[in-house]
Amino acid sequence: MPKPEKIEKVNELKEKFEPRSSVILTEYRGLSVEDISNLRIELKKRDVEYRVIKNTLAKLAVEGTPYEELSPWLEGPVAAAFVDGDATAAAKALLDFTRAHPALKLKGGILQGKLMDAAQVRALATLPPREVMLARLAGSLRSPVARLHNSLSSFTRNLAYVLQQVADQKEKAA
Repeated sequence: MPKPEKIEKVNELKEKFEPRSSVILTEYRGLSVEDISNLRIELKKRDVEYRVIKNTLAKLAVEGTPYEELSPWLEGPVAAAFVDGDATAAAKALLDFTRAHPALKLKGGILQGKLMDAAQVRALATLPPREVMLARLAGSLRSPVARLHNSLSSFTRNLAYVLQQVADQKEKAA
């Protein structure tokens, strides 16, 4: 029979997973408490909660949810980054931290319902920020319209030049 404290912790973990669109799992073996605290501070700036989780309780919490696919990675010392904001910024912060502290290992995660392994999380971290991608999209959408405008306006511009030259020639002849 499960203890009420354990049931409460499972429910608490379930509440952590449920509203999040993204969760990234890491292995923190070899990191000091100070390192983990520094990582928490960095992630907090990006609307990410970083929390060490108990594997057995986490497996119970994700059972029957879209996060159940994370179960194979819930082995060994695991911490979860619960992302509220931009998942790219969270992945980038975790990747930057792994460069400075190689003991931190990315395991994988779920991004808006899609399972991602460690390599895919690294690829996500290398994407430019959302604002840059939107600006690039706007520029690429604007480009064909601008070229069409230039092509259409060149006809009227050229007609005006031709008419001006004809008027200049008639003036010289007169």
